[in-house]
This record gives sequence, C-alpha cells and structure tokens, in this order.
Amino acid sequence: MSKPTGKISRDQAEEAVRVLLRYAGDDPAREGLLDTPRRVVDAYGDWFSGYALDPEEYLKRTFEEVAGYDEMIVLRDIEYESHCEHHMAPIIGKAHIGYIPGGAVVGISKLARVVEAYARRFQVQEKMTAQIARCIERVLKPRGVGVVVLGAHECMTTRGIHKRGVSMVTSKMLGSFRDDARTRAEFLNFIDIGPGR
Repeated sequence: MSKPTGKISRDQAEEAVRVLLRYAGDDPAREGLLDTPRRVVDAYGDWFSGYALDPEEYLKRTFEEVAGYDEMIVLRDIEYESHCEHHMAPIIGKAHIGYIPGGAVVGISKLARVVEAYARRFQVQEKMTAQIARCIERVLKPRGVGVVVLGAHECMTTRGIHKRGVSMVTSKMLGSFRDDARTRAEFLNFIDIGPGR
C-alpha cells in the first residue's frame, strides 16, 4: 500500500470539509454548520485510527500454559465499523475468527483488536477478511485459521441501487481450515453459518 506523501494539517482537513459542504450546495458559514468541519475531522481521527495501529503487535503476547489444548478456538460476533474505500460510506457488520493453535494461544481480546485495526481504515470487505486471516497466520503460526466477515454496505443501501437488508459474506480459510472439509464445517457450525441455516 502506498503511503501518503506529506502531512495534511488539521486546518487543511477542516477546509476540505468546508469545500465539500459548498459542493453539496450549503453554506459552511451558517450557524448549524460552523462546527461541522471540526466535528468531521474529529470523527475521522476515530473512524480511521487503524492506520496508526500495527495489528501484528496485538498477537505477539501469547500463552503456552494451556494444558496441551490443541483444539479449535473460535471468537464470534466481533462487531466492527469500517468505511468503503470506493464511496467512503460505512460498512457495519460482524467478524468471526477461528484457529487451531500450533502451540501458543492469544488472549481473545487481541483477536478483536486485530479486527478493529483493519476495520478502522478505508476498506474493501474481501481485502479486510484476507488481512485479518493472514495476520493471524503470520504471527501465531496456527495449524489453521478461518475468518468469516459479514457486512452491510451503506454505499449500496443509501445510494445507487438503494437495497436495504442486504449483507455481504466473505471468508478466508488457511491451513487445515482450507484443506480439511471437516475442520471447515466445524468452524462454520460454531459460528452458525452453513448449509440449512
């Protein structure tokens, strides 16, 4: 991914919001919009805080005293908020993560933090799903990892085709989750997704 060339000041960012307000047909100098540029820039600091985070760092502290536990670990229903890189519209959904440890395990909150670090960037859901899975694979070196992400894309519900109630499902299976149909089926059963559901 290419890095931005040069730092944008807060004043420049707020002026960009004023330009967009004028482009939309409104007056950024009217009372109701006076503080909008500041609020939008503050919101961007929250919505896109993932660029300042290294998801791999969250996974580096592991636990090996787990009495030889080597079965599947699943964390499901991790809520996330992201933004579509094509329209800058929200994507809101849930992620499910499963892995089979190759030795060490990680605290479950760290898996949720990995999701947050990738979600709080401009995203394409397919890419985010793969990023989460590959990060877990690189750092934890599990025997297998599976990631399923569901997302409601506001770029589809509030513009364009205007279809509500639609969600997109993406998955990335690595290692035993990809190679062994039984492992994959067990994971999908745990997260309550699969045939007949």
